[in-house]
Amino acid sequence: MRADRLVATLLLMQTRGRVTAAELAAELEISVATARRDLEALSTAGVPVYPQPGRGGGWRLVGGARTDLSGLSSREAQALFLLAGPAAAAAPEVKSALRKLMGALPGTFRADASAAADAVLVDQAGWGERVKDRPPIVSLLRDAVIARRRVRFTYTGSERLVDPWGLVDKDDVWYLVAGTAKGRRTFRVDRIAEATATEDAADRPADLELAKVWEEVVEEIERRRSLLTADVVLDRRYFGVLRDRFGRHCELVADLPDDRVRARVAAPAPIMIAQELAGWGALVEVESPDSVKAELARLGSELIARYAPK
Repeated sequence: MRADRLVATLLLMQTRGRVTAAELAAELEISVATARRDLEALSTAGVPVYPQPGRGGGWRLVGGARTDLSGLSSREAQALFLLAGPAAAAAPEVKSALRKLMGALPGTFRADASAAADAVLVDQAGWGERVKDRPPIVSLLRDAVIARRRVRFTYTGSERLVDPWGLVDKDDVWYLVAGTAKGRRTFRVDRIAEATATEDAADRPADLELAKVWEEVVEEIERRRSLLTADVVLDRRYFGVLRDRFGRHCELVADLPDDRVRARVAAPAPIMIAQELAGWGALVEVESPDSVKAELARLGSELIARYAPK
């Protein structure tokens, strides 16, 4: 977890005064590239760490070695605790790291830092839903990513051997982004079975940035989810509800008389749009395409046949 690593990095720097990316990687059991990115992220975020080039160089806290983290401003300390606070509820290691960091902060910063840690709570369950348990296999995959070891597992009935690049938690569903013989692939972790980390070194692109790779994955999936569009007309007051239902696959096309609007919604197939709109009854009028109209008519006929008074 990155928040855990950032806290550990600061603690290591305040005890040693100077640290190289290689030393940090060895200490935290991460790659040198990851260690360098973490150090650069701290610097970019305003934490007073800076690189010192040349022989005997490395990364230092402003002011050199010190017995506390007095190089941090009050706002910087709050920012760190805001970042790590929500993670502490789910990860005992983060909570332990925060306690250590709290002890290293100047006394005048502790009250605000403590308040920041408790200021944000992340509830990942939607209304009416239960919190999903993290698949146990996540820990195995995470360790394989960090150690750069290939993973063998069964996925949808077939065996795969992959180079794990990173894990993504999207809306409480975990995904593994990995390299394969056929290029980059994305796997839902809850569909992975019988996973084993091998002793073979994984191949991970040196310039890989997981956030950018995931953006590409999301765009690719969303394109597949919007293969068919339909134009619908409804009262303006209901447009916000429609947009909530279709998310990014709903756009306002035009304003119409009588405080009505034309909107465009998208989904992979006509039946999926029809199923979503059927519950709206006469509140929504589908203008096109005919395939969605036909699916709505079919659904209506099925409901009449089953529920109309005999």
